[in-house]
Amino acid sequence: MQNDELREKAKEILSHPRDQREEIQALQDTIYVIGGKWKLPIINSLCNGNKRFRDIERSIPGITTRMLSRELKEMEANQLLRRTVTPSSPVMVEYTVTDYCQSFGDIILEMIKWGKEHREKIMGHSP
Repeated sequence: MQNDELREKAKEILSHPRDQREEIQALQDTIYVIGGKWKLPIINSLCNGNKRFRDIERSIPGITTRMLSRELKEMEANQLLRRTVTPSSPVMVEYTVTDYCQSFGDIILEMIKWGKEHREKIMGHSP
């Protein structure tokens, strides 16, 4: 994003005059909802088509069953995903992202882009 585009976007989002307390609160709210080591990888896994608990767990190296369970419950409470129970034998539980969660799409893509560029930069592959 060019500097002029960034300034225009900032004008749309930030209050005038700037309210640092409001900006900090907004950042903290965002970090609370999507922060931590596992939430974004879980969202990414769901967006890649994994719907069942074990499939999500297998797609995220290093996550424990207990941690995944806890994170899924918290994400459901924050309306980022929907848990659907189908009464069958055995019972089938599936997780899907909500439209609200999909509103993070642009942010997540930019984070992936930045992360790739950062890795290249620190590995010495980019000026």
